[in-house]
Amino acid sequence: MPTVGVDDLANGDFLLDVREDEEWKAGHAADALHIPMSEFVARYGELTEAAPQDGKVNVICRSGGRSAQVTMYLGQQGIDAVNVAGGMEAWAASGRPVVDDEGQPGTVV
Repeated sequence: MPTVGVDDLANGDFLLDVREDEEWKAGHAADALHIPMSEFVARYGELTEAAPQDGKVNVICRSGGRSAQVTMYLGQQGIDAVNVAGGMEAWAASGRPVVDDEGQPGTVV
């Protein structure tokens, strides 16, 4: 499973958040694309439209389990995808900003 640590992500790296709506609303990375894992196959086209053509898709969830499953699926589709180790819990613990739907400070649930 290809993985990347939160500290290895640069500003502007493409981030796909696969957590469910309630988790996303409570707090997320500001520039992430949100497609819940439960809707992922049906909304796959949104990812292919938004993802950089020659770039990596960094997949994140709360702790790394769901994002690992989506990362494996994307790899099978020929997309260069990596799982963000530790997920949003590691993101927040490293001091990276977490915002809610209004752009205010959020929390990871």
